[in-house]
Amino acid sequence: MKKQLLLLASTLLSINCYSQIIFENGYYINNLDQKIVCQIKNNDWRNNPTKFEYRLSEGDEIKMGIIDSIQEFSIGNNSKYIRRTIDIDRSSDNVIYLSNEKKPIFNEETLFLKVLFEGKSNLYEYVDGNLRRYFYSTEEHSNTQQLVYKQFKNKENKIEENNRYKQQLWNDLKCPSFEMRRFENIDYKKNDLVKIFKAHSLCHNSEMIDLEQKEKRDLFNLTPKVHLNNSSLTLKNSVADYEYTDFGHKTNFGFGVEAEFILPFNKNKWSISIEPTYQYYSAKKSTEATVSRRDVTLIKEIDYSSVEIPISLRYYLFLNENSKLFINASIIEDITSSSSVSSIRNDGSNEYKLDIDTQRNWAFGLGYKYNDKYSLEIRYQTRREVLKEYVFWSSDYRTLAVVIGYTLF
Repeated sequence: MKKQLLLLASTLLSINCYSQIIFENGYYINNLDQKIVCQIKNNDWRNNPTKFEYRLSEGDEIKMGIIDSIQEFSIGNNSKYIRRTIDIDRSSDNVIYLSNEKKPIFNEETLFLKVLFEGKSNLYEYVDGNLRRYFYSTEEHSNTQQLVYKQFKNKENKIEENNRYKQQLWNDLKCPSFEMRRFENIDYKKNDLVKIFKAHSLCHNSEMIDLEQKEKRDLFNLTPKVHLNNSSLTLKNSVADYEYTDFGHKTNFGFGVEAEFILPFNKNKWSISIEPTYQYYSAKKSTEATVSRRDVTLIKEIDYSSVEIPISLRYYLFLNENSKLFINASIIEDITSSSSVSSIRNDGSNEYKLDIDTQRNWAFGLGYKYNDKYSLEIRYQTRREVLKEYVFWSSDYRTLAVVIGYTLF
C-alpha cells in the first residue's frame, strides 16, 4: 500500500511540473521604454516578485524577466507591477521585536510594487512575508513615497503608533468636500486606502483604473462527503505476552461535511479545511491463551465510534478549466464516546474492559475534482493510538479511505 501511495505521489509531482506552467497574455516594458506584448506565467504572487517567466508566444522559449531589466509588467487586466527605487521602512510589526524609535528607518531599495489603483493619485503595495507597506504618488508629486505607519514602544514600554500616513493623505489628496475627520478614520489597510484614492479621483473627475476586485474569487466551499473506510487494529500488552490481538481489516462507511477556505493568493491553489466526520470500527475475535496455568478461550471485542476532525492544508494542481488534482496533509483530532475494548473468558467472566481514548494522528490524501463539484480522494491515515491512558497497552489503528464529495457551494 505504501509503494502504491509513493507511486501515485510521484505521478502527481510529475503532473505538477507541467500543470503549473500557466501563461496569460500580458506585456512588459524594458529599460529602453519598449513595450513587449508577451505571455507571462501568472503565479498570483503573495509576496512581491523580483522576477517572472515569460514567452513571446505559445510554444516559444521561456525566458526570465528580472527587476534590473524590466520597468513594468502586467498580466491581463488585474495584475500590474512597476519598478521603483524608493525608501522603505522594514521595521518589524511583531510585538516582540518592536523598535523604541518612533521615526521610520528608511533604506533605499529597488522593488517591484503592485499597482492597486491609478488615477489622479496612485496607490501601490509591497508585501514580503509579514511585512506589508503601501506607497503612493500624485500628479503634483510624481515621486513614489511610503505611506508611513509604524508601531513602536515608548519609554514606559507601552505600544504606540506612528500614523503619519493620515497626515500625508490629508496633505496630498486634496478635495473641497474632504474633511480632516475622514482621514482620521482611515486604517492602514488595503480597502480603506483604495477607497480614499478612488474618492480623490472622483472628486477631480479623473480617469481611474481600480486593479483590485477585478477577479471574483470563490473563497469558500461546503462539501458533504462519504467515506468508504478500510480500517485495521492491533492491540498489544507489554506484560502479558498472550495479550496480542489482530482484529484485522474491516470495511465500513463514514460521513462528514468539509468547510474549505481558499487562500487568496497563488491563483487559488492553496486552501485550508476542516471536516468533522463520523466513523466507526467494530470487530470480535476469539483467541486461545494460557492464563494462570489454565487453557482458556478469550473472546475479545471492540466497539469504537468517533467524530474525527481533520484540519487540512491542500494544494491544487490545475489540469484544465474543469479538472484539477489535489494533494493534502491533515492532522486529525479524534473525539470518542462510549467506545471500549473488552475481553471475556469462555466461562463468562470478564478479563478486562478498556475505555478507548485516542491520540492525534496524520492523514495524507490524493484526489481529483471535476467542475468544482465532484471530488474523489484516496486518503491514508497514519498510526493512531487508541489506548493512550493505559501504560502497558499499545495499539495500532490505521485507515485507508476512498472519499467521495459533492460541493454544494
